[in-house]
Amino acid sequence: METVTVRRVIAAPIADVFEWCATTTNYTRSPFVLKARLARPGAGAPYGVGAVRLHTWLIGWFRERVTAYNPPYDFAYDVERSWPPARHELGRMTFTETPEGTLVTWTTTFGLPFHGGAAFARRVAKPVITRVFADILSACDRSLTTART
Repeated sequence: METVTVRRVIAAPIADVFEWCATTTNYTRSPFVLKARLARPGAGAPYGVGAVRLHTWLIGWFRERVTAYNPPYDFAYDVERSWPPARHELGRMTFTETPEGTLVTWTTTFGLPFHGGAAFARRVAKPVITRVFADILSACDRSLTTART
């Protein structure tokens, strides 16, 4: 299994950053995310616990279920199905107030269940996922900081 962690400080209030990141249709502001939609709303909030999110990235398709939702501090999700097939143990975003704004920490742990999958995950998939996560957080930063200026 490989773990990807991407951190970024966004110069915006924690509640705004949480809302932007929890609303995954915003992810299409990254060129790496082709499509994102809410397939089933969650309990108490559209992207709350139980919400089903569908994403199509340049690297594949993912069906995710939100497993924890604690605004504005964190949420977690599990990838239930994907193409190409992958094992998934953790998906989580945490939000921490800082003097500069909001620190976002995005972590996922995954594996690829095929011969040579561990090496491919380490050498190819991990850097690609890191880049996509970083680009989504850059889109969040642009969206929220441009709106404030």
